[in-house]
Amino acid sequence: MASLSIGQPAPAFELNTTHGTSVRLSDVLGKKVVLYFYPKDDTPGCTKEACAFQQGRPRWEKANAVVLGVSGDDAASHERFARKFHLTFPLLSDPGHQVCKAYGVYKQKSLYGRTFWGIERTTFLIDEQGRIEKIFPRVRVDGHLEEVLAALAAATPADGSRSAPARSGAH
Repeated sequence: MASLSIGQPAPAFELNTTHGTSVRLSDVLGKKVVLYFYPKDDTPGCTKEACAFQQGRPRWEKANAVVLGVSGDDAASHERFARKFHLTFPLLSDPGHQVCKAYGVYKQKSLYGRTFWGIERTTFLIDEQGRIEKIFPRVRVDGHLEEVLAALAAATPADGSRSAPARSGAH
């Protein structure tokens, strides 16, 4: 299992989408990438998270970001999920969990005394050059979109500069 940290290059990937196309990390570089891993399509927490990202689309697009959701579900499941909840950002299929393993989110979990392997809900903010800028481990869905948007607002622009803080008071 990978253990990734801030500043490291994000692991490259190529995964299928709902429309029979594929997305590579290199395809979306030049923008911020919000790469979020979730356990399963059309379950309560995953639906709430996906719908929050969809509703926040104008805000993350304004921050020059793209959102990509990844789970082990197949493309047909993603297509049904996206259609049902009007999701317009790519959902990527990782049925063998290779990308999940590369990002260190495929872990042993426990529920009601049963132990199993699954995806731990985690989000990565990747900068325009493909480096990990922030990691949100063990995500709690409520308020997560706001955390991501705040991180995008605080992120370093592609030219390496930071925006000057707004001044208050009279000039």
